[in-house]
Amino acid sequence: MTESGRRPPHETLDAQLVRYWEREAARFDELSARASFGWIARNYARRAERARDKGERSRAKEIARGRLPATAQAGPGPDGDSPG
Repeated sequence: MTESGRRPPHETLDAQLVRYWEREAARFDELSARASFGWIARNYARRAERARDKGERSRAKEIARGRLPATAQAGPGPDGDSPG
């Protein structure tokens, strides 16, 4: 319990999904970078983009609930640049 006597809000499924899809996107990005053939790399890149889209949908739901600040965007990408 917190000092005010209230329990912190439980973690929602959407909050868990944000983290999951971010991890999946990073995993697909790495697989894409290591792929031997261009068509496989493009397939993994598409999967990474879909994972990021799904994560953004869950993030938007969390922002609508007021659990994340409206300025909460996806963090820097694997190379340090912001996504997109």
